[in-house]
Amino acid sequence: MDKNTAQRIEGQVKWFDPIKGFGFVVSSDGGPDILLHANVLRNFGQSSVADGANIELLAQSTDRGVQAVEVLAIEAPETQSTAALADFQDLNSEELAQLPLLPGRVKWFDKAKGFGFANVFGKPDDVFVHVEVLRRCGLAELQPGEALAMRVIDGRRGLMATQVCSWESALNEE
Repeated sequence: MDKNTAQRIEGQVKWFDPIKGFGFVVSSDGGPDILLHANVLRNFGQSSVADGANIELLAQSTDRGVQAVEVLAIEAPETQSTAALADFQDLNSEELAQLPLLPGRVKWFDKAKGFGFANVFGKPDDVFVHVEVLRRCGLAELQPGEALAMRVIDGRRGLMATQVCSWESALNEE
């Protein structure tokens, strides 16, 4: 890989830790692990990415190894289980996809507990966000204050996010 030219690479996220501020990607074509810095991911509009997510990026060789310089696309990892969360199992997935993407902000999220809460802009109600919903959307966790877009239902225990994405990617959907 040339030091002066960025190369398009498709691969899979090996791991990413938003607290440490970096992670690594394994190229589909083999070769050394590719460093993915949090700033490069933030420029794409996300603060985290799920382990195992498929990723397309531009990478460049440096004195410290191969590093991602731009994220082009992220696709949620394929899950072992297609079982939906209990609150969603009776709902039609096509109807869920038709729900509007609502702008929101993360109140808090605890990856160890597996959930957190967000608010839709201009509304006081908390929206429950489960870690499995994040994984299905290609995210690993959320940071307090992070802007996002959500599809929300009124579940058995209150408002619940059925889909979560970065605010920037939601703008691109429209």
